[in-house]
Amino acid sequence: MSILRLRGREFRPGEFAIMAVVNRTPDSFFDRGRTYGFAAALDAVDAAVAGGADIVDIGGVKAGPGDEVDPAEEIRRVAGLVAAVRERHPDLIISVDTWRAEVGEVVARAGADLLNDTWGGVDPGLAGVAAEHGIGLVCAHAGRAVPRTRPHRVAYDDVVADVIGYTVDLAERAAAAGVARESILIDPAHDFGKNTWHSLEVGRRLHEMVGTGWPVLVAVSNKDFVGETLGGLPVEQRHAGTLATLAVSAWQGARVFRVHDAASARAALSAVTALRERPGSPYGAWESAG
Repeated sequence: MSILRLRGREFRPGEFAIMAVVNRTPDSFFDRGRTYGFAAALDAVDAAVAGGADIVDIGGVKAGPGDEVDPAEEIRRVAGLVAAVRERHPDLIISVDTWRAEVGEVVARAGADLLNDTWGGVDPGLAGVAAEHGIGLVCAHAGRAVPRTRPHRVAYDDVVADVIGYTVDLAERAAAAGVARESILIDPAHDFGKNTWHSLEVGRRLHEMVGTGWPVLVAVSNKDFVGETLGGLPVEQRHAGTLATLAVSAWQGARVFRVHDAASARAALSAVTALRERPGSPYGAWESAG
């Protein structure tokens, strides 16, 4: 596995990075707009840093269907917050969850270190923005879905093969466009263009993505597949399932974890690290479980 570099920080194999979610949206599926206000969003960033977050991922558009948010409104929601967080936390890695190159350009100038392209390359200009500003890029698999839609009856011959092929191709294209290879991540994007069975299959075979050599990000926090797997639990009851999924992902070699509760995730991943340590191993603290 390769070293991941973001904002001058290095995350080596076996070192986990916590990415805390802070959404400036009035209709987020998880917090229902709790951090939509500017002051509330800043407070949420402070809490995430205190809880052990290495990265804060700022979003201005709800992932699912909802009210239209044009680029100007998305910029209004996120750009000022990025600038304020950069001033308040100079060493924090700031990510922005956007699929639009024009938004990426503004937030990069405001101080973002990473563009989290959850919708999987629908705007090919986003990689060029990351390259121009010398920042990182997340290359995700959303099943080729149109942003903010929920495709019906999605089918794959082999969902993991599709995920790997698509994300690795995006990553190679980003590198060819000038994004530093060590600042590119791939993300299977659980639940994006996938049903619960697909998300579970990706989760149990995540080691195959890790085997590509690209650092893998997982964003499973409180998602629908967790709730459905546990009998249809509502979002506020999915915390335990989230932590279990994080641990399994970490054991298989995932590197970055996008979560709503940074402190709990940090504790869970610290336990995984302790379990994986093998004193005296020729491979050091991190050795494949295979």
